[in-house]
Amino acid sequence: MRTLHLMFSALCLISLTIPAFAAKYKEGEVSGGGTIEGSVVYHGPVKTRTVLPTKDKSVCGGIRKEPLVVVGDDGAVKDSVVFLKDVAAGKPWPKVSGGGRPVLDQESCKFKPHVQVARRGKIDIVNSDPVLHNTHGYYGKRTAFNVALPIQGGKVTKILRSPGEVRVDCDAHGWMLAWIYVVDNPYFAQTGDDGKFSIADVPPGDYTLAVWQEELGISEVPVTVAANETTTIPVELKGR
Repeated sequence: MRTLHLMFSALCLISLTIPAFAAKYKEGEVSGGGTIEGSVVYHGPVKTRTVLPTKDKSVCGGIRKEPLVVVGDDGAVKDSVVFLKDVAAGKPWPKVSGGGRPVLDQESCKFKPHVQVARRGKIDIVNSDPVLHNTHGYYGKRTAFNVALPIQGGKVTKILRSPGEVRVDCDAHGWMLAWIYVVDNPYFAQTGDDGKFSIADVPPGDYTLAVWQEELGISEVPVTVAANETTTIPVELKGR
């Protein structure tokens, strides 16, 4: 009996320490869906990072500075990711451009794209350079993937298993940097040069709109969506 008791206690401990899997998003038709649109702006100081290539300079180029927030006219923020949190069901996932999987390429010792949004699932990692790249993605300090690509034109497929921010470095070229924001529902947008976003076919209801930017982190705004109406949400990001 004591052995059974110990086994039961161990099982209970395991159930407490292993996080439950998030419910799978359910695709379907949306009746009376509304739209959330707006602009993401930032009016604070813009920090830069110095890129200092130390090897493979014929491929990687020279010293340069890169802004940590890309700001355009009237403070418009490029490459912020806007998404709704905790949506269990709604419109179908959009098709990936080209009909395939999302791609993270390495060209001229730069990741392309620098920022992208992806759903949980497969991603192709490609090396377009004639030098070795070791592509290393992290959820915080936890490795998401770690891929050596020694040959130009090489491709490896990996899986993004969890939602959230993935920072990507190259272990062979330490200045290389990219970001993948993994979402668990299709209600998202990525801002362009004008800082604008639009999220359509949202089931009526109350939501939390989240805005992520690589340097400024996440800001959250409550939003109510009415049937067949457009809700405009201006978002001003703050420094941290």
